[in-house]
Amino acid sequence: MLRFLTAGESHGRGLVVIVEGLPAGLPITVAQIADELARRRLGFGRGPRMRFEADEVTLLAGVRHGRTLGSPVAVEIGNSEWERGKWNAEMDPAPGRTEAPLTKPRPGHADLAGMQKYGFDDARNVLERASARETAARVAAGALAKALLAELGVSILSHVVRIGDAAVPDDMAGPEPGALERIDASEVRCVHPEAEAAMVDAIKAAARDGDSLGGTVEVVAHGVPVGLGSHVHWDRKLDGLLAQAFMSIQAVKAVELGAGVALAAQRGSVAHDAIGWDEADGRYVRATTRAGGLEGGISTGGPLVARVSMKPLATLNRPVLGTVDTATKEATVSFRERTDVTAVPALGVVAETMCALVVASEALRKFGGDSVGELRRNAAGFARQVAEQAQATTDAVDDVAFNWDPDEAFRA
Repeated sequence: MLRFLTAGESHGRGLVVIVEGLPAGLPITVAQIADELARRRLGFGRGPRMRFEADEVTLLAGVRHGRTLGSPVAVEIGNSEWERGKWNAEMDPAPGRTEAPLTKPRPGHADLAGMQKYGFDDARNVLERASARETAARVAAGALAKALLAELGVSILSHVVRIGDAAVPDDMAGPEPGALERIDASEVRCVHPEAEAAMVDAIKAAARDGDSLGGTVEVVAHGVPVGLGSHVHWDRKLDGLLAQAFMSIQAVKAVELGAGVALAAQRGSVAHDAIGWDEADGRYVRATTRAGGLEGGISTGGPLVARVSMKPLATLNRPVLGTVDTATKEATVSFRERTDVTAVPALGVVAETMCALVVASEALRKFGGDSVGELRRNAAGFARQVAEQAQATTDAVDDVAFNWDPDEAFRA
C-alpha cells in the first residue's frame, strides 16, 4: 500500500508531503521531482504567479545517496514569496489577528461552507488550504509514484481535450506512450492543432472579459498489468479508487472512465470491449477501450483511460459574482485573489499524479516487496503465471478438440 499526506497553505512557508510504502532501492533525485512540478506550471492562461513560482524542492527524509530507504519519504516545497517577506505577517503561525479579514466569500469556492463548518470569520482560514496550490505537494508525491511504476514498465500521460467550448474531435485517438514531450510543448497541452488554436482563442477572449474557463483532460496509463484492483469489496475496485482520486482534485466536477457517459446511450451489443486472442503473443486482447481498461473493478491489461473535467475557476479577475458580506450581511460581489484564466493544462499533470498514486498503491498491494528488486521479481512472476495459465487453457482446449468423439458427446 502507498499512502501520502500533504500539509501546508497556499501562501504559507511551504508545502510538505510524506509518502509511506515505497520499497527500498528506488532511484529518486530532486531533479525528478522538480521536473514534474515544472510541468504543473505549464499552460497558456496561467496567472503571473506561475512565471516566478520556482518550486524549491528539498528531500527531507527517506532517501540516501539517490535511493529510497524503505522508510517514509518527506519532501518540502518552499514558497519563494515567503522568503521575500510578502506573506509572513498575514500567515504568521504566532498568536495574532489579521487586520484585513476576508468576509465576501466567493460562490463556487470552499469559502462560505468552510467558514460555517469551522466557525471562522475570515475566509482566508479556508481558502489557504482549499487552494489548488496544494496540488504541488501531490505532484511531488506523484513523481515518486511514477518512478516506481516505471520500474514495472508503466507510463502515464495526459492531454487536454476541451477548454471552454473548444474541443478535439470526438473520434480522436488517445496519445501513445512516447507523446508526452510533444504534448507538453503545446501551449495548452493539446496535440490537435486546430483545437489547440481554438483553445488559445477562447482563453484570450475570457481574459479580455476578466472571466475564467473550465475544461477536460484525458489521462492514459500504458503498460498497466492485468489484475490490479478487485471485484470482491466495494472499496477495492480500481475504478472506484481512480474516480475518488480524480474527484479529490480541486475544481473537478466530473470523471468518466473509458467511454463514460456515452455508454449510457448505447446498446450492450456495441458498448463493450470484445475479447480476442493474440496467437503471436499468447495473450488475450481488446481492440477498444470503451471500459477504460477496467472490468469488474479490475485492470484488464490494456490502457487505463479516464477523462477528468473541471469547472471554471471561482476567482475572477473582474469580480461579478453576487455574494453576501458575512460581517455586515449586505449584498456585494466576491473578493478577488490572484488567479488564472484557466488551469486545465495543469489539471492534466495533477490527474496524472492521482492516477499514478492509485495504480502504484494497487501494484504494491498486488505484488508486494520490501525492495524494488523484490517488487520486480514478484510482478514478473505474476506475469509468467498469467501467461502460463492462458496457454495451459489453450492447450487443454486443443487436447479436448483432438480427442473429441461426437457420438460419445451426444450420449453424455
